[in-house]
Amino acid sequence: MTATLIWILVVLVAIGLYLSWTAGRLDRLHARIDAARAALDAQLLRRASVAQELATSKVLDPAASIVLYEAAHAARQAEEEQREVAESELSQALRAVFADARQLDVVREAPGGDAAARELAEAVRRVPMARRFHNDAVGAARRLREHRKVRWFRLAGHAPFPMAFEMDDEPPPALSDRAT
Repeated sequence: MTATLIWILVVLVAIGLYLSWTAGRLDRLHARIDAARAALDAQLLRRASVAQELATSKVLDPAASIVLYEAAHAARQAEEEQREVAESELSQALRAVFADARQLDVVREAPGGDAAARELAEAVRRVPMARRFHNDAVGAARRLREHRKVRWFRLAGHAPFPMAFEMDDEPPPALSDRAT
């Protein structure tokens, strides 16, 4: 009788340790999502700031400046629900403005333009990487949260279900690594 109780107790402790380890893993994934989202927000803000600065520098032609400024301003001011759309529109505006590689040459020829072009190219390059890191963390957390043990024992607590950040982040060909 006591041997049976000991084995039951050992099994229950093992299950408890496993569930505790799984809850800790899920907590670490949620922390990773938060850190990745903060990094993504920083990169998106940097890209919008550089684009807005370039649009107001009077280096671009007036039509391109207006298009770029409005898209960058909308991306910086967008509410969370509209952020993906606004960031996608900024990507489209960047592709429209820098569709012709000569436009980038005009920027580089201006005083301080080479540094501005380099900074914009770097910001445009970093956004897809930050988004990929965020979405990878979201995917890992979602896969773990789909397990029955996580749902049955409510190991996720009250944490909201993680959502991926989907946007158009294709860089303009003139700003890609091959061109800079």
